[in-house]
Parts: sequence; C-alpha cells; structure tokens
Amino acid sequence: MSFSVRPATRSDLDALVPLFDGYRQFYGQPSDPARAHEFLAARLARHESLILLACDEHGEGLGFTQLYPLFSSVRTVRTWLLNDLFVNASARRRGVAAALLRAAADQARALGAASLSLSTALDNAPAQALYESLGWQRDSQFCEYGLTL
Repeated sequence: MSFSVRPATRSDLDALVPLFDGYRQFYGQPSDPARAHEFLAARLARHESLILLACDEHGEGLGFTQLYPLFSSVRTVRTWLLNDLFVNASARRRGVAAALLRAAADQARALGAASLSLSTALDNAPAQALYESLGWQRDSQFCEYGLTL
C-alpha cells in the first residue's frame, strides 16, 4: 500500500472527520461526526494543534495524529504532546502508525521542540511495542494524574 503523510488543513476535514470520529469511538464515545467536525475545524482555524494526515494514493484518509504545543518550565523549552493517534482498521499493520509517529517527530523537531510526549492505556501492548520500537521510552520517574472538572 502506498501512502503519504502531510500536515492537514481545513480542506482536509472531509477526510479527517471519519478518522477522528472513529478515534473517539475507540475510546468509548458515541459517534458524532458534527461534533468531530466542529472540534477539528476550531483547532485548525485557531492554529491550536498540528494534525498530520496519512492518505493513500487516491487521497483517502488512512490515519492521523494530533499534537498540541506545550512548554517545560523546568527545562525552559518547547515540547509537544502527541495526544491523538488513530489508523483506520483497514490500514492497520501496514506502517501507517509508524509513519505518522516519524512525521510527528520530524515536524516537532522542525518547530524547535525539545521532546514529544504521549500516554497510552496500560493494557495497550501493541501501541507500547510500536512506540518502543521507534525509540520512545516509558517514563519511570513520574506518575500521571488527572482531575476531571
């Protein structure tokens, strides 16, 4: 399968929305393409995230990743959070996720980032194996917490 990865723009919303909706469903949310469209359109319009889109040779969306800019106060550097990564079921195990992760690292480097971070479910062994195969390292110093507001 031939595919390419590139930064997404507002003109890519038709390809992105089904992928993003599928991503949300993977995490237990109900399908809501209108909400997905609104959310992605706002991120792109406000330049609040970087979305990378993988497309096949016909322009069909295969997967995406979304990164959000952050800063490290301790290190006094720019970092990026790789918050979302999703590949359509029909395109899995064909190198799409790895290509998206490599493109994310390339884009973050080009934008002056010192590091990328991500989190995944403790039981998501396939994702963990992929991340580790690409040089990502599991944090052994910090626990991650959240507060629902």
